[in-house]
Amino acid sequence: MKNAILGLAIFASLSCVWAQARPKLLLVIAVDQFRYDYLTKYRSEYNAGLAQLLTQGAVFTNANYEHMPTVTAVGHATMLTGASPVLSGIVGNEWYEKEIGKITTSVQDLQSELVGGDGVGSTPKRLLVSTVADEIKMAGRGESKTIGISLKDRSAILMPGRMADAAYWFAAENGSWVTSTWYMKNLPAWVAAHNARRPADKYLSKPWTPIWGGAPLRAMTSKPDTMFYDGVEKSPFGNEIVVEMAELAVENEKLGQHAATDVLALSFSSNDLVGHRYGPDSPETRDMSVRTDRDLGRLFAYLEKKIGMRNVLVALTADHGVSPKPEVNTARKMPGGRIKTKDMMDLVDTTLQARFGPGKWSVGKSGEQHYLDPALLEQYGPARVREAAAEAVRNFPHVLRVYTKDQLLRGQAGQDKIGTRTANGYHSSRGADVVIVLEPYWIFGTDTTSHGSPFNYDSHVPLIIMGAGVKPGRYHQAAAVNDLAPTLATILEVEVPAGSMGRVLLEALSR
Repeated sequence: MKNAILGLAIFASLSCVWAQARPKLLLVIAVDQFRYDYLTKYRSEYNAGLAQLLTQGAVFTNANYEHMPTVTAVGHATMLTGASPVLSGIVGNEWYEKEIGKITTSVQDLQSELVGGDGVGSTPKRLLVSTVADEIKMAGRGESKTIGISLKDRSAILMPGRMADAAYWFAAENGSWVTSTWYMKNLPAWVAAHNARRPADKYLSKPWTPIWGGAPLRAMTSKPDTMFYDGVEKSPFGNEIVVEMAELAVENEKLGQHAATDVLALSFSSNDLVGHRYGPDSPETRDMSVRTDRDLGRLFAYLEKKIGMRNVLVALTADHGVSPKPEVNTARKMPGGRIKTKDMMDLVDTTLQARFGPGKWSVGKSGEQHYLDPALLEQYGPARVREAAAEAVRNFPHVLRVYTKDQLLRGQAGQDKIGTRTANGYHSSRGADVVIVLEPYWIFGTDTTSHGSPFNYDSHVPLIIMGAGVKPGRYHQAAAVNDLAPTLATILEVEVPAGSMGRVLLEALSR
């Protein structure tokens, strides 16, 4: 009897020690539109947060997204679910929804309202699978808080998942942090007080001067209106207010001080907003990258002081990369160019009108995905109409491949990288009627640059994990961002998210 009691005591003691070994905070950082080569290109200029991750973390040098389109909503939905669109249901930043007969965003919810602002709210209701944060809560180990923060609603919402306690995003309309009634009826007192201090107004008239000095890259306007707040988002100051909001969340929500692991999911959207405008080869992108290193250094220093970085498990990745500006590639004697979206949609409409009859056949587009009018499809036969549209697009200059919904549902995308990524990015009920893959370096748009393709410049992103249970080093074998969720779930000893399609990165685990 005494031996049995002693054994139980030892078991309870070991269980307690094991439970205490789990991280108190899971910090997941997404840097929007941050190509992997930004880590190597600007490495000599990193001396803070990114430098710490690169020296103390497990760095996966060949991590890619295994889906197309490579866009913000899809990337953020993949990070903590491990699920590509084929399972997550998040097929783009927006798509045509038959139930409402129009294009909707990935997080728009007509049944929800903004809190802290006016208008329709945003929610994770279209996300069909669980996240690591959801699994922590469902494990039932005690109280755990999950908070998402980003300038963009979809980035703040899709990463933490359906059970998050809060997701906050920045509204350029009023210069405030907002949420939706999915999470709460009123803003917490600390968020309301922060908004009352007008967190972005300190940048009024402030020049954006590059870290290396010289002439300002841009200057903020002097009037606190939508144009000013939009300008803050499209500058390094946008990331600064995200870090500030994160520190307040840690302080006021007592993150890292609950019975179970808390989750803080941050996304730095300003890198993407700057990158689209100036391109990956610009001084603006270089400055944003180096400033991101400093922003992360500030955040890590704060967490060290508040809860100790030894208690934090950190994961950093990006939601996608970006194509070079076609004009830059032309100067390099590289391929690439621009295609006007309207030209492509007009071609589809005129082709189908000539073959089947009058009507507005194209009802929406999401990146390279084209949606056709459901009623007209049924009237003339969905498969034959889709094939006619695809055949017209195949003859358009600089189109590499075209897939119809019927081909993708039958598994006829092919087994190479392009076909596999297209299939992984296709959801049976939300996918488009026609999916287009342009030739490498060709993009839709007239003046900025973009992303969305299955090619490496859009799919190859950083993947770094740092903290207890992780072996620092550089790992060169192939990895996918889908691997992050099952790896984090394994370290945290919770169920792997329901739709996870990745593997556990065992080579980087120390136990």
